[in-house]
Amino acid sequence: MSQVTLKGQPVQVDGHFPAKGEHAPAFSLVGKDLADVALASFAGKRKVLNIFPSIDTPTCATSVRRFNEKASQIENAVVLCISADLPFAQARFCGAEGLSNVVTLSTLRGHDFLKNYGVAIASGPLAGLAARAVVVLDANDQVVHSEMVGEIAHEPNYDSALAALG
Repeated sequence: MSQVTLKGQPVQVDGHFPAKGEHAPAFSLVGKDLADVALASFAGKRKVLNIFPSIDTPTCATSVRRFNEKASQIENAVVLCISADLPFAQARFCGAEGLSNVVTLSTLRGHDFLKNYGVAIASGPLAGLAARAVVVLDANDQVVHSEMVGEIAHEPNYDSALAALG
């Protein structure tokens, strides 16, 4: 259980947020073609989990753009942009923006992801969505970096996340 803020107002976040050195929990989320996509689908790759409430907000959209820009420079890594948005909205956004270096995943059928990754917003106007966080995993799904962004309206620390990929 954590607490963050949304425009300065406290917001309760439920679940266990993975810390550096822990093994990442398995998950199954929904891909752009509505198929289930598991963490195991990216076995052997380093992973940046860019977790946020909705791609339809300015800060979330910026994080997807920034990670898309940086992702093309990272070998053997994939950026997973995870939100509650429907796969159609995620695909529309990425298509309109010309973003092809990130993988969008929806919590549409993966609500357990929110609690298992400690990002389940439990109070306030965004209850039911994901708090803003970044979790970086090595090729064996060990957490090498994790950041719960203290203010949901702020961007994550991109440089720290990408530096963890070493």
